[in-house]
Amino acid sequence: MRRIPARTACLAATLLLTTLASGAPAPAGARELPDTYVVSHEPGVLPEGITVTPDGTVYVSSDGLGTLYRGRVGDPELEPFPARGLADRPSTLGVHTDRRGRILSVGGATLTVHDRHGRLLATRTAQDGPLGAPHLNDLTVTKDAVYVTDWANPVVHRAEIRGNAIGPLEPWLDIRSAFPQFPAQYWLLNGIVADGTGTALLVASNGTEAVWRISTTDKAVSRLDLGDQSFGADGMVLRDRTLYAVLNYGAPHGVYIARLDEELRTGTVTHRLTDHPFDLPTTLARHGCRLYVVNSQLDEPPGRPPYTVTALDDPTCGTAAAP
Repeated sequence: MRRIPARTACLAATLLLTTLASGAPAPAGARELPDTYVVSHEPGVLPEGITVTPDGTVYVSSDGLGTLYRGRVGDPELEPFPARGLADRPSTLGVHTDRRGRILSVGGATLTVHDRHGRLLATRTAQDGPLGAPHLNDLTVTKDAVYVTDWANPVVHRAEIRGNAIGPLEPWLDIRSAFPQFPAQYWLLNGIVADGTGTALLVASNGTEAVWRISTTDKAVSRLDLGDQSFGADGMVLRDRTLYAVLNYGAPHGVYIARLDEELRTGTVTHRLTDHPFDLPTTLARHGCRLYVVNSQLDEPPGRPPYTVTALDDPTCGTAAAP
């Protein structure tokens, strides 16, 4: 690395102090980010899912219309994303991107894959489950598979990834064996995340008010032990050993953060962010040191425009809890 001459460094520091003292605006890259993002002003959108890519591109799904919206973390307004092939899907819930920059989303019985320009690359349809037609809810992408939860059936679906190709979406695990005495129709599988190796999944169940750990190698299922905390999560984000979850049932609405052990079997809830003006939050994304929380308005459909995403600081940022 080239060293800056001492005199030059001194002059630069003097100029910087002068600029700050004069109240001159900070560089464009240092400008503050919005606290609220408007997904749409169109009636009936009811945003549900969200993902933020490493470069700051935001994708939000619509439960009410089935469309996708796209924006940037530096811009408070999102716009419709021209994703082809969604006209016959009235509801889109989970949305994520993979390492290739493809946009994967689920709704109804279908998983769709689009490129950055909205071209439809693949559509995969889930089979009926033990209780009937699927209602795909959320998804997570590992290096070799896409795993999808089913709200209507106690089933996790899986599509294998080989190179650029995504295989058929097939029933992978009927989770009832983990808690056989619990009524099948009330599992209500919701958010799903995977660890960095793709060997462990965490699946939220609104009905059991718990998060379940699933091994992708042998399909062993166990309940994530969070002590006495009721944890019927909706959407979730897993960053190393820090679990971020949105709760909107059985607990005050908001973001709950837990620190987990190395095997993702036990943990402690360390933060409860429930003092923000959320409007039935459903899920969240993390980018930088900020959390982006969807305000769905699903408790009073079709809701009232504008439909928004709330951004807040990650309280664990810079600590050992969220490296």
